Amino acid sequence: MNYFPEEVLEHVFDFVTSNTDRNSVSLVCKTWYKVERESRSRVFVGNCYAINPEKLIGRFPRLREVSIKGKPHFADFNLVPHEWGGYVYPWIGALAKGCPNLEGLRLKRMVVSDESLELLSKSFCNFKSLVLVSCEGFTTDGLAAIASNCRRLQELDLQENEVDDRKGHWLSCFPESCTSLVSLNFACLKGEVNLASLERLVARSPNLRSLRLNRTVPFETLYKILAKAPQLTDLGTGSFVHDPNSETFNKLKNAISKCESVRSLSGFLEVSSRCLPAVYQLCERLSTLNLSYAPGINGSELTKLIRHCTKLQRLWILDCIGDKGLAVVASTCKELEELRVFPSDPFAPGNAAVTEEGLVAISSGCPKLHSVLYFCHQMTNAGLITVAKNCPNFTRFRLCILDPVKPDAVTGQPLDEGFGAIVQSCKRLRRLSISGFLTDKVFLYIGMYGEQLEMLSVAFAGDSDEAMIYVMNGCKKLRKLEIRDCPFGNMALLTDVGKYETMRSLWMSSCEVTLGACKYLARKMPRLNVEIINENDSGEFNLDDDRQKVEKMFLYRTLVGPRLDAPEFVSTL
Repeated sequence: MNYFPEEVLEHVFDFVTSNTDRNSVSLVCKTWYKVERESRSRVFVGNCYAINPEKLIGRFPRLREVSIKGKPHFADFNLVPHEWGGYVYPWIGALAKGCPNLEGLRLKRMVVSDESLELLSKSFCNFKSLVLVSCEGFTTDGLAAIASNCRRLQELDLQENEVDDRKGHWLSCFPESCTSLVSLNFACLKGEVNLASLERLVARSPNLRSLRLNRTVPFETLYKILAKAPQLTDLGTGSFVHDPNSETFNKLKNAISKCESVRSLSGFLEVSSRCLPAVYQLCERLSTLNLSYAPGINGSELTKLIRHCTKLQRLWILDCIGDKGLAVVASTCKELEELRVFPSDPFAPGNAAVTEEGLVAISSGCPKLHSVLYFCHQMTNAGLITVAKNCPNFTRFRLCILDPVKPDAVTGQPLDEGFGAIVQSCKRLRRLSISGFLTDKVFLYIGMYGEQLEMLSVAFAGDSDEAMIYVMNGCKKLRKLEIRDCPFGNMALLTDVGKYETMRSLWMSSCEVTLGACKYLARKMPRLNVEIINENDSGEFNLDDDRQKVEKMFLYRTLVGPRLDAPEFVSTL
């Protein structure tokens, strides 16, 4: 292939879409490196401090789409301090200078200021897509700048962000000439929006396919919007509370009946179970149903709804559906591939939530299942072993027992054998989260059988350093390891320091690691950033005392050395 013209190679490389495969292609020879460099249009940055934007742009000068992650994943569990970092402004400034043709930006767990959104809106004349997931720091003024200046915007997707809502007039900033929207999601916003502007925007967007509203959009506006956008494929309704005997409700039912293209239904941020029959007519065509924000629906009403959803492939739901409800899912949704069951009330008594029975039922009835996130009050080894036998195709298995050290609910034994069965049977498992009473034995199993494992999250588990050593020695493809409240210390951290060069990051909090061990690791591996996070305002933490235990440590591979925006409570060794 070295004799092929570069134009031909570039065309061939267009069919290589995976970031991992593109990286491998670039390592073959200098010619392939050059062609891949010039033809790469999209890139994923898993840690915004692993590289700086200038280096990235120098490596890939023709970028069109960039995805960046900021804070570590444990930020979702409030373990990362609020002011830790993850600021996007330097990235947007550099991209504005080096990639003026940027069309799309996806950010996750980053600090996004109004200034950064305004700079973004004025820097890229062809900008089309902005996706913000679990971000913070901006207000609706920043959204107004995006609406006003991004004249070719096709996608504005706001997922679970913390947004300071200022009067809700940002929707009216879309110019009347804006007809390009394909996807609009503002479900996470809490404030009211300009309803007239919303209706006009939807009416003049013939290509709109995905629309997710917040809870302030009333029933009266919802049916008007649906009447103007019957082409929608993805719908999030926000508020769904009204008198089912009213004329407005009947109008909504009629509007819904004409939305024959809807395949994904989400939202119900506020819902009345008496209104649910209005969406039954959509259910038989749905492939995705997200009811994870619908606390107003009880188990029996959820079950009635599910019985109409025979083609579901993805289901997010609250645990108030109960084990019997999950049995209905298992008998109805034979095409199910992904299931997430969230806690409706983490402090509810055990009989109010799902158990191992629901998960076993799902595994026996849904043979195509490959991804599970399951919050429950109890689990058994027998249940996990059965699930492993029924679903050997798992790629993601995340089990969260709300009492994190609870043993087998029947035998009182550790859950080692159950999770051991999961990693042994599921040969393609890439992501695993474990919980419950667990000893070193389960980590031996993970190290032995987790050949494809890329991300592992552990809490309140293990007996000794050997547990972590098993994982580090055995999981050859491990990229992210998250550990909290485990008895792993210096030996576990330092036994195989070369492993960290092949990983993206390691998080350890409330473990037995000392400052001296972290300093040694930093000296031994200069291409790693070893950050010590000390939130103790009393000043008791002394960087000269190597015997001190480190409360929080974040280690990650980097090409640019220590970051320049670390707050005072973060020390880079």
